[in-house]
Amino acid sequence: MTLSVTERSAPAKRLLATLLPIALLSAPLPLLAQPDSNGTVDSVSGDLPLEEIQTFAEVFERIKRAYVEDVDDRTLLRNAMRGMLSELDPHSAYLDKEEYQSQRESTEGEFGGIGIEVGMENGQLMVITPIDDTPASEAGLMSRDIIISIDGTPTEGMSLQEAVTLMRGDPDTTLDISVLRAGEDSPREFTLTREIIRSESVKHELLETGYGYLRISQFQSRTPEQAREALERMAREQPLDGLVLDLRNNPGGVLQAAVGVADLFLDEGLIVYTEGRIPDNELSFSASAETPADDVPLVVLINGGSASAAEIVAGALQDQRRGVIMGTDSFGKGSVQQIMPLGNGEGLKLTTALYYTPEGRSIQAQGIEPDVDVVRGRLEVAEGSREIREADLEGHLRSQQAPRDQEEVSQRLREDYQLGEALNLLKALNVVDRRRN
Repeated sequence: MTLSVTERSAPAKRLLATLLPIALLSAPLPLLAQPDSNGTVDSVSGDLPLEEIQTFAEVFERIKRAYVEDVDDRTLLRNAMRGMLSELDPHSAYLDKEEYQSQRESTEGEFGGIGIEVGMENGQLMVITPIDDTPASEAGLMSRDIIISIDGTPTEGMSLQEAVTLMRGDPDTTLDISVLRAGEDSPREFTLTREIIRSESVKHELLETGYGYLRISQFQSRTPEQAREALERMAREQPLDGLVLDLRNNPGGVLQAAVGVADLFLDEGLIVYTEGRIPDNELSFSASAETPADDVPLVVLINGGSASAAEIVAGALQDQRRGVIMGTDSFGKGSVQQIMPLGNGEGLKLTTALYYTPEGRSIQAQGIEPDVDVVRGRLEVAEGSREIREADLEGHLRSQQAPRDQEEVSQRLREDYQLGEALNLLKALNVVDRRRN
């Protein structure tokens, strides 16, 4: 293929003269081309698309000359870079200074917003998961809700970064969003009040005597340390006969944090590995021998809002036969993004690798399938079908063995069918184990 600059207009040639040296200097050495005696440039291997660079220069020049409004060069070039990255996958993006700062705030775990993790699917803005104890979760937003407008602005054609910027803002300001939920014909309207989002990633409690509950809402840098402290605190209160690890609606987070949490339950073997195009992106993580909870019977709860790092933990525990995975299929985000600072204070979020479970399963667009399917629901007792027991009588004596918040926990188990089934499964596993012994 040859490229002759004499066939283009003067503005296109000027832009081409700028772009071509940049493209050639950034190419691998074997791809560098030399002009022939006629002044044309050949691509040695055909890998450097010089003709497309020339076409880009022509498009740039025609926009500058004929577009209905004047557009400055900086805006056109920024938009070109945004388009170049957004067409790769839903998670790669060009970040201006404000967007780059927003990404840093998210990593640090404190920002003004409604507490929601979003992504793009088939060009639609979709809720991956609402974060625990935030305006989004309290309002009832759910995983896989499609956001069709933000403060009256339709999201069709909107980039992911634009949507995130619109949803963030100062605390105590309101945000109106419309969402379309699967199986419903009419959109739902939500008015939310922004707050400073400081999500506590780890919570724990005893569901019943000997049965613990560990909730991880997202993976931050200190999550493994906090989870270890929670496990040790529960074990000090009483020996654990079983544990529910709740990863539902967990959007992921820091890779090393996911590895650290999985390592709390594994004393050997592979946890996760990544594969990319360059050696720096090919990583492997294995469990260490020092493990605080390597023998506690374990049930892991997942659902469609469990993504990325949450899927790494669930996949590792499933492949290592360490626990029973219960719930519904996870989200299926198995790609690794790196935030790369640029010299001008802006940044680049680029997908650089894919996650794989210990048995070599790709999480990307597949997700983790539970060992036991249990859909979300609520236990309802039909009127008139419940027998009267001692606990129903006014003034009955309380059991000295029961936790003080037994009634509150029982109510939670009735409202959370998946959690109740996880507890029942742990009890069954203990019964079978005792009979074997």
